[in-house]
Amino acid sequence: MGWSYRLEVILVMSRGLPAPAALQVPLCQSSRSSIRAFDYPLPKSHCMSHAPSDTTPETRPETLGNHDHLETILDFVRWAASRMDEHGVFLGHGTHSYLDESAWLVLEGLRLPPDLGNDWWQARLTSEERTTLVELIRRRCLDHTPTAYLLNRAWFLGQPYYVDERVLIPRSPFGDLIRDDFKGLLARSPTPQRLLDIGTGSGCIAIALAEHFPQADVVGSDIDFGALAVASHNVADYQLADRVELIQSDGFDQLLDADDKPLVFDLIVSNPPYVDPDEAEDLPDEYHHEPAGALFAPDQGLALVERLLDQATEHLSPGGWIFIEMGNGRHWFDQRWPEHRGLWVDLSPAPSSIVAFKREQLDQWRGE
Repeated sequence: MGWSYRLEVILVMSRGLPAPAALQVPLCQSSRSSIRAFDYPLPKSHCMSHAPSDTTPETRPETLGNHDHLETILDFVRWAASRMDEHGVFLGHGTHSYLDESAWLVLEGLRLPPDLGNDWWQARLTSEERTTLVELIRRRCLDHTPTAYLLNRAWFLGQPYYVDERVLIPRSPFGDLIRDDFKGLLARSPTPQRLLDIGTGSGCIAIALAEHFPQADVVGSDIDFGALAVASHNVADYQLADRVELIQSDGFDQLLDADDKPLVFDLIVSNPPYVDPDEAEDLPDEYHHEPAGALFAPDQGLALVERLLDQATEHLSPGGWIFIEMGNGRHWFDQRWPEHRGLWVDLSPAPSSIVAFKREQLDQWRGE
């Protein structure tokens, strides 16, 4: 189940209680207030919040202010949203308004379901519960720790995954692509039997592939053992250990069989690091909680992408495809290789940020 909250719904649930002054200004004009990452894919960099704030690091308050008057679940949701606005919290990891973010933080922080019945919003909290929520809100607003890390939970394709600061928070447009059956690009007969997710992180894409292609075996690879530990936790949670194999590998380097021959796949996907390190200082504080090795790559973010495309041919079966997420790196990719033979996959209404190559195109993928 995903999360979906709208300001007017919360206020109806409050049985007519007026919003605090800070919430009487619309927090988000977007009608897409869902926490599920596939609803509105966000690139790793330049993801601007739909809830603009005039605050700067110099003007943000250093404390949360008085909270002794807070008693109910609704009190905390509204107060947290106001504090997020006041402290310039960045929304780029699944939600699109401060109210969505605060509802997620408060309800999950209390281990309550997102479809909480109306009567529960006025439930009074214990002293221990209030202390727990204040600490979560403090870390979100003052430390700018993303909510997914505070809760150790993120959503992808409407399903929950364990996450911590060893992995990126799921937000890849591969969710859209999987849901849309890869836009009909893949062969329908036979369907892909061997799939690879390079840079699997939390394992959410590998797991989504396994569920979308129930007849297939999936390999999820990552250079980082910590990330593989998180992925292993999620694979076990979804009871897919018999179909999703996790391998430590730097790109394709360790993806070899017992005879040291390349493992071959019908479909390869990758969400590699693609952000130019020069952009690091411009990113919101929330992104600096994520593993830098999963975000940044040299050479304007193109170093690993180029390496994957150079090596993919020997790891793809005839007619196989490789899909690579590039985010805003599309500009640099097209500028570097203007004659490339890849296909930018239509992700409307979002900008296209995934480039795809069929095996037969890879020998001259640069178009030179």
